[in-house]
Amino acid sequence: MTATVQKTFKKRAAEELHNEFLRKAVKFTADRLRGRKQESTAKFGEWEAWRERGRAIRADVVANLDYYLDTFTRNVEGRGGQVYFADDATEAAGFFLDIVKKRGAKLVAKSKSMVSEEIHINHKLEEIGVDCIETDLGEWIVQLAHETPSHIIIPAIHKNRQQIQALFEEEGKEKLAPETPVLAGFARRKLREKFIQADIGMTGCNFAIADTGAIVTFSNEGNARMVTTLPRIHIVVMGMERILPSADDLEVMTNLLARSATGQKITTYVSILAGPRREDEIDGPEELHVIVLDNGRSAQLADPEFREVLNCIRCGACLNVCPVYRQVGGHSYGSVYSGPIGAVLTPLLQQGQKEAGELAYASSLCGACYEACPVKIPLHDMLVHLRRRYVDAGYAGWTEGMAMKGFATAFGSPGLYKAGGKTARRMQLAMFGDGANKHLPGPVGGWTDHRDLPTPPRKAFRDIWPELEAEEGAGGA
Repeated sequence: MTATVQKTFKKRAAEELHNEFLRKAVKFTADRLRGRKQESTAKFGEWEAWRERGRAIRADVVANLDYYLDTFTRNVEGRGGQVYFADDATEAAGFFLDIVKKRGAKLVAKSKSMVSEEIHINHKLEEIGVDCIETDLGEWIVQLAHETPSHIIIPAIHKNRQQIQALFEEEGKEKLAPETPVLAGFARRKLREKFIQADIGMTGCNFAIADTGAIVTFSNEGNARMVTTLPRIHIVVMGMERILPSADDLEVMTNLLARSATGQKITTYVSILAGPRREDEIDGPEELHVIVLDNGRSAQLADPEFREVLNCIRCGACLNVCPVYRQVGGHSYGSVYSGPIGAVLTPLLQQGQKEAGELAYASSLCGACYEACPVKIPLHDMLVHLRRRYVDAGYAGWTEGMAMKGFATAFGSPGLYKAGGKTARRMQLAMFGDGANKHLPGPVGGWTDHRDLPTPPRKAFRDIWPELEAEEGAGGA
């Protein structure tokens, strides 16, 4: 699950804050995606009603997950596929490797899949001498750079054309111009060779339809369709919560996912695959294997404080509005999943509070993630629950405990609150009243390392309020 757990989030974030290109690239892309989403949902109309319908569908699935998984399994097997249930990432990778070894596969062509990152399947295949190549352009760039994705939807958001040019030149042993058509043409040429040569095609699963046993994949590049139709064997790795009751529900989710992720009405390719190739079909795999991963999801299902996180459809909308993610990017989170959803998921997916509980503090608790979420997941509430558990487990430092006790004492007494406010204002005016000093001192200086401190007004609101009341009273008389 983790990428750079040897460093704390604070240290990783501090490094990324000094990466000027990363910050500009993340801000530009997040703003663009957010703008497209707003435009698309406004034109669509009744967006809140669609969000509520999506929430209701996902809530029904989570409440009846055992039934839907059983129905899905029976229908997959009835169409000639095989289903495996994995308790954790190790078992899921084991199922995958067992299929690869038995079939004597040498090359796996892989479509974009966050769950495959979760089980580290690329590294597991490398260890047994099997080549595994990402076929999504962004994922391939990240793979060549030996990095993890920095965004759920746009994995290589942190790379510029010159960096991509260098990676492609190293891969192809040829000179390339740093122009988008040239670089895209190189990728297309190289990846199409792999589609044809691959023994196994691997995909994730955007949604699995319970009443038909179908697998649904969304993509904008067509690579998922190539991966699922050209290789002889198709392996799907999916989180156990990716179920939809029926194809009727897919209409709702298609609109919610595409518009929330990229502002599109629909992704370029929506592929619905049901079972291996039949005798009267000219393409498709000879074998279909579906690996259903738990890896901590059952624990979420049993926990009322976090059950709703299973509603997530992996659109990435929460990342694009998060004031923390927009500053530090995805790699700061040290996990497959970043942003607000990553801050909640990472400690829950068998990584634990001790290693990843600090991520709950990578939030202003502004609630923007909830407003952006197409299925209304209250991530800000979950982050508060995680913070409480982090403290209860004794992982928070003593300074935080002292600070919270002081905060509670001051805010629990009107007299202390007023006195503290007046004292703080006098200090503020003394230090920053002339507007010359824009930086805070000591441990709170991090706040002004990357922003200016506003010059305080000459009168505080509490001083103005009695005057306003007096004016209103005089006007009424």
